[in-house]
Parts: sequence; C-alpha cells; structure tokens
Amino acid sequence: MDEKTEELRDIFIDVTDEDTVTESQEETPGSLTGQDEGKRDRLESVIASMRDRYEFEVDLSDEALVDLVELFYDEESDAEIARQLDISRKAVFRARMNLHLVRDRDRDAPFDLAEFRERLTEDASTADLADAFDVSESTVRRYRRVVRTENRSRQANDRYRDEFDTILADGGLATNMTEDIQEDGLDDATEGMETDVSF
Repeated sequence: MDEKTEELRDIFIDVTDEDTVTESQEETPGSLTGQDEGKRDRLESVIASMRDRYEFEVDLSDEALVDLVELFYDEESDAEIARQLDISRKAVFRARMNLHLVRDRDRDAPFDLAEFRERLTEDASTADLADAFDVSESTVRRYRRVVRTENRSRQANDRYRDEFDTILADGGLATNMTEDIQEDGLDDATEGMETDVSF
C-alpha cells in the first residue's frame, strides 16, 4: 500500500470508527436481475388471452401451462415435460398445439406435408386421409392438429408465439447482461491492482 492510500485509510477509520474499509453490497430494487420476477405473470396473461380466443383441448391450470411453456423454451422433450408435469405425452403435445408451440420435428411427417395440407382444405375424412397417405388414423389426427395450429398462429400473425419469445428472451437477456456487467465491472476494478496487497 502506498503512502497516500495509507493516509486515506487512516482518515476513513478515524472518521467512521470502523476497522474495515470495505462492505458487502446488497442487490438494490430495480436491478436487471429483478426483471425476471414478473415473467410468470406475463406468461399467464398471454395464456389467459389465448383461452379467451381458442378452445383448449387439455384441461391444465394456467400455472401448469406456464411451466410447460418454460420447459418448452428450455428445449425439454415432450417426454421430459410429461414427467415433470405428471401428465401424458399426448397431453403435452395437445397443450403445445393449444399454445401454438410447434417444434420443427412436429413437421417431420411420413408423407408430403404440403400435399396433406392441400387435402385438408377439401374436408377429407380422417379415414380417407389415412388410406390416401398409407398411415394410421392417429397419425392423421396428429398432423391435422399441427397444420391447424400453424394456420391459427398465422391468422394471429404469430402474435402469441412472439409474445412468448419476447418474455422468455427478455429474461435471458437480463441475465446475460447482468453477468457481462458484473464481469466487466470486476475486470475494470481489478485492472492494474497488485494481488498480494492487504490492509
């Protein structure tokens, strides 16, 4: 410690009657890390809006649906979501369709999906479609739900999916920004300091 620093330390101790010149800092309200607190409320609001507009096939509470959305954005599989929510994989799939949460692999049909979409506009029956595409009726019902969900999402200008994206991306951005700020601040504060200095 140089002479000037030692003088300042002595003055501080004299004035404050404290033996140390450092104090732990507490997080203050309004920090970036606090932005995550209202995330679930915002997700519930979007889900409530979707309930008003669409008929949900699966009877799950808004709280369970919020959990499902968060797990979906954490890239958990339907099997893992089903395990965590203690429901069937079929219920997870149907709930995702209710919430316009279509995965890329949901479009991996064992037939030409564009042709399937075209046939759906002709009001073909499930049995006729199963025969035409040589698949089971349950497979037809699954991809009918995927197509219907994509159509509904497009009709809503992908609004609900965009809202989920924004809410959950905001939380991640806040966390990342906080980590970056903390690291940068620590780097700035310790730059050029000697590591073996003690009071």
